[in-house]
Amino acid sequence: MFVVGGESLIDLVSEPRAPGGPVTMHAHPGGSPYNCAIALAKLGNPTGFLCPISSDAFGSYLLEPLEAAGVTQLLPDRVTAPTTLAVATLNNKREASYAFYRSADRAFPSGGMVEFLPADLEVLQFGGFGPIEATDSEIWLQVVSAAARRGATIAMDPNVRPSLIGDFGAYKARLSRFLDLAHVVKASEEDLELLDPGLSLDAHAEQLLGRDNCELVVITLGDKGSLAFTEGARARAGIWSPPEFGDTVGAGDSLMAGILTALNDRDALRPGPLAALNEQALGDVLRFGAVVAGINCGRKGCNPPTRAEVDAVLAL
Repeated sequence: MFVVGGESLIDLVSEPRAPGGPVTMHAHPGGSPYNCAIALAKLGNPTGFLCPISSDAFGSYLLEPLEAAGVTQLLPDRVTAPTTLAVATLNNKREASYAFYRSADRAFPSGGMVEFLPADLEVLQFGGFGPIEATDSEIWLQVVSAAARRGATIAMDPNVRPSLIGDFGAYKARLSRFLDLAHVVKASEEDLELLDPGLSLDAHAEQLLGRDNCELVVITLGDKGSLAFTEGARARAGIWSPPEFGDTVGAGDSLMAGILTALNDRDALRPGPLAALNEQALGDVLRFGAVVAGINCGRKGCNPPTRAEVDAVLAL
């Protein structure tokens, strides 16, 4: 089973408005790990989601897409804390920037969350808010460490959110502990610039691959596509543009789910086979992820495609 750990929230998306006009907002279920869990399940992977879900109306709204996609909610009880909110403002290119109001995503069970990891865990995808607060970080580090001890492949998407981080140096130190456990790291070029300003993308990839366990690094470049690196190979792929553009909400999460799915299809989502991927294989994996992300971008909010939709595009 794939398990995705991290936050769920409600995206309140503010549409561009005319001067003096009203603010129009639409509520969408979201959160980077939440989006990735749904995308993985819709691509045909048995998937569990590890995150507290509120008992409020927004919590019920969050559960609907999880259930529709076939995602297993691993925490059996909902929490009384209100659902975390992200207010997303779209620019003229319909790219989103966020302000966050956190609550339920941090309402962890008193005994932690390791006990809720399933027995058939094979891959743990983690990222998002987990390393931001010291107390949260310790809880999530227990989860990721336990998964690694059980032999699971660890994948990570830092998804750096500077507006939530008070002490960036302390955050980087906490994040580093997770990165040391990861076999696959996906990061945007913006994430990497925030973490180590001025380094080239090649240098960032080299640093990550030099960590204890990392064998594959994927760097997303927005509308310029994506890059993949192993110790012995690298590849680049462009984006797949949908016939009609919606917005970029959840594009990176969908791409991550696509990459993990493509790797799993090749029986390469584990240490050893990851490092052995050649340029052709890396390019194919990136292209699969690009199609998943591109179909999502043809819709408003995060609404990743099914495997059949992706296969139909790839067959053209």
